[in-house]
Amino acid sequence: MNITEKILSKKAGHEVTPGEIIEIPVDLAMSHDGTSPPAIKTFERIAEKVWDPEKIAIIFDHNVPANTIGSAEFQKVCRDFISKQNITKNYIHGEGICHQVVPEMGLVEPGKVIVGADSHTCTYGAFGAFSTGMGATDLAMVWATGKTWFMVPSAIKMEVTGEINQYIAPKDIILNIIGEIGIAGATYKTAEFCGETIENMGVEGRATMCNMAIEMGAKNGIMEPNREVIDYICQRTGKRESELNIVKSDDDAVYEKEMHFDINDLEPQIACPNDVDNVKGISKIEGTSIDQCLIGSCTNGRLSDLKDAAEILEGNSIDDSIRLLILPASREIYQQAIHLGYIDTFINAGAIICNPGCGPCLGGHMGVLSEGESCISTTNRNFKGRMGDPASSVYLSNSKVVAASALTGVITNPKDI
Repeated sequence: MNITEKILSKKAGHEVTPGEIIEIPVDLAMSHDGTSPPAIKTFERIAEKVWDPEKIAIIFDHNVPANTIGSAEFQKVCRDFISKQNITKNYIHGEGICHQVVPEMGLVEPGKVIVGADSHTCTYGAFGAFSTGMGATDLAMVWATGKTWFMVPSAIKMEVTGEINQYIAPKDIILNIIGEIGIAGATYKTAEFCGETIENMGVEGRATMCNMAIEMGAKNGIMEPNREVIDYICQRTGKRESELNIVKSDDDAVYEKEMHFDINDLEPQIACPNDVDNVKGISKIEGTSIDQCLIGSCTNGRLSDLKDAAEILEGNSIDDSIRLLILPASREIYQQAIHLGYIDTFINAGAIICNPGCGPCLGGHMGVLSEGESCISTTNRNFKGRMGDPASSVYLSNSKVVAASALTGVITNPKDI
């Protein structure tokens, strides 16, 4: 069996098979300020008390601070519910993006089943958990019962080999995979990432890859925990390794499909408007004019992303035509970036530092694009109108490319800086 089948089998109490419908208990249910209110509305029609307030996490990150009366009202609905249901342990406001904050809080462990009313909940597969997004109505039922149903997904094994060079990052690997398989190529499948490159990859890069599994339609992305992941979880949870349910695929595990990706000659990858699978090597689009550069999001707002950008921006100033926005993914990352001098580097280069949160990724809170403008961004989606006007354009890349492009005013390969 593969990792996902083993996790779901243990929860179901029997060996599961792909295509089987199962009902299983949930270890953690997460939502944010955008998805909690509709879930609350449904929940209050079917139950009075949540099944376990300590297994529910509500994170305010999408519109923080509230930017409209509507978002302020949404957050008030959430606070009233949190107080009424005593969901105080895992209620977080202004700490950062849910998919970064939840692991920082020690709420993610290998072998757990985690659901969230946000499509990028698949991020937690980086820690060896079965983790997936769901709609607000489904989440309301989880709040009421502590259980949910799944169709057991079949799995695609994605083996990655080769070394990450100084100009690329895990973001390029996942963009390359999505470009090959397509936005619907793994619909309702498990995307299981493995191989020497994954084994040697750090926690943050693994989170980036699993975060974007949904962009190929996958039900979940998942990896076997390596030493760095295990150490991270032990540090965050206070548990010993022997207390963790570390799950690994059998050597003879069955997959619907197996794919191999060699990254030795990979150049920075760019997802061009308006689809995440419209991926091209940077050499094909160098020189494309841009107006805004963004480093942040639940995909690439982590410390390693800020470090990569700071190394390029150090001692330089952004082009006069560019707006560069920096959004650390969490308060903890923000503080670390301050202590390491990255924030000073960004400010001195001419960047605007925004509070931890989703920000421009959703096109409504800040950093909105006007008609005809273009942005190169470390976010995970570039759909039409995603960051503002439907006639604007978003390109996706790693933080090194964004930083290099901010210095020139056009899409630039970091090797040329």
